[in-house]
Amino acid sequence: MNTLGDLVARDRRSSALALRVPALDRDYSYRDFCTTAWKAGNFLSFLGVRGGGRVAIEPDPLPEPLLTFFGAALHGATTTFDTTDIDVRALVVPWDREDDFADVPGTKRVVYGGPPSDPGVSHWEKDVWSENPAFPQTDVDPASPVLASGGDEYSHRTLLTAAARVVEDVGLTADDDVVVRDPLTDPGVVAAGVLAPLSVGATVVFPDPDRDESQGTVAVGSEILEGDVPEDRTLSPPNVV
Repeated sequence: MNTLGDLVARDRRSSALALRVPALDRDYSYRDFCTTAWKAGNFLSFLGVRGGGRVAIEPDPLPEPLLTFFGAALHGATTTFDTTDIDVRALVVPWDREDDFADVPGTKRVVYGGPPSDPGVSHWEKDVWSENPAFPQTDVDPASPVLASGGDEYSHRTLLTAAARVVEDVGLTADDDVVVRDPLTDPGVVAAGVLAPLSVGATVVFPDPDRDESQGTVAVGSEILEGDVPEDRTLSPPNVV
């Protein structure tokens, strides 16, 4: 795999589970995940996101932020999970934070989890759902940045190389459920908690601490101590990228 777009390529569609979000009682098969990532990419195109552009996304452990990240990656755009960075083409936040962000020239605002109050703000669920469930072949340079964090930028190649190391070191297989217990603001969390499991056909889990189905086989978190989580294997994100 050369770019993050390869993780949601057409031949990766299947009925296997790609994402589980117990707090919402929502599951995404690889077929659903790939198709919705393509729709998100088409929606971002409508907003003017192109290769070399930037998108800021609230780092909520929810499907909408993650799928927007992949939609941006399909274009060769760079995502930051830092919504204080508003020098971006698109800004994606929860509906109840709509008023926290004033209009910025050149920035399109998008909310998820509920409809916007401002007609000039896009509604993620409504607008993404209506998009074409296919995405055109796009040439993206593996060396181009796909994620920005803490003043640094990380390329497709860097993150996928880190994810491949995680797969080898931890022995990840398609039978694993990888529980993401740290925010997506850390590139190590993105590589170990999202890209690594998706690369082998495993399941990403955004946990709800009050529900047993939030448990998995591998936990990703920087401050996990032995016995703190039910998972037998743990990964510390700062050691990944």
